[in-house]
Amino acid sequence: MKWATVRQEQRSFAGLVRDDGVHLVAESDLSQILHDLPEAAARAGEAGRVALDQVELLPPIPRPRKILGIGVNYAAHAKESVTFVKNPTSKVQKWFNKQATGANGPYSNVDLPVVSDQLDYEAELVVIIGRTGRHVPEDRAMEMVAGFCCGCDFSVRDWQRASPTMIMGKGFDTHAPFGPYLVTPDEVSGLSSLRVRGFVNGELRQTGHVRDMSFSIEQQIAHLTAAFTLEPGDVIFTGTPAGVGAGFDPPKWLKAGDRVRIEIDQLGHIENEIVAEQKRTVLR
Repeated sequence: MKWATVRQEQRSFAGLVRDDGVHLVAESDLSQILHDLPEAAARAGEAGRVALDQVELLPPIPRPRKILGIGVNYAAHAKESVTFVKNPTSKVQKWFNKQATGANGPYSNVDLPVVSDQLDYEAELVVIIGRTGRHVPEDRAMEMVAGFCCGCDFSVRDWQRASPTMIMGKGFDTHAPFGPYLVTPDEVSGLSSLRVRGFVNGELRQTGHVRDMSFSIEQQIAHLTAAFTLEPGDVIFTGTPAGVGAGFDPPKWLKAGDRVRIEIDQLGHIENEIVAEQKRTVLR
């Protein structure tokens, strides 16, 4: 199955995506039905059916409780990361969190921050958690997975380098677009062979396969749940192949007007335009 969270006439709905459109479910977003997607599929259409081009695709989980990312999880990317990641070839999983306010739609604009000109891209396979889990062993880890998406872990490299952890450089608003759909595991064949590709303005910059990960999805889930509980709707960015902007000499930072496209076999694509952030003080 392919699921989406969509906005229609200022209202949001979970929707089952089929060839003839999006079959809406009454709940306001996908996070509310992750516990039983087959049951929700039986009710798909109860709130109507709309053409895909008549709705706005939101991030499948609009406001995740947790957005977690693993760093330097592809060997070739680890080699190019020596200038902006401390000890990139460590045998220990390196984790950071992106903020909930970073969650962004698959085709929405991404801010070029006022405070930096070193915005970078990272094409990634995203995993959406569908069950509550703690101390989950590797051989049961995939039972936790509700589905997969395309994602881009946008990173502000000077802020990343300036901190002992990667949280600040990874946590800017709008910097975690993912989607376009949550694709359930039964729809994906040969997960390890899926190809991850990243383009900037049509130029292929990144390419790799899920099998190239240093730590598998199962190892990631086992490691995380050894420390804390994963819950339905949590989002995991699973690492990026080589070819990020910081890896070039000189670096190829993103500029306003650039378009970043992420493609993953069987999952579709996302594409985001970089726009200059408008600095506004918000107090409410």
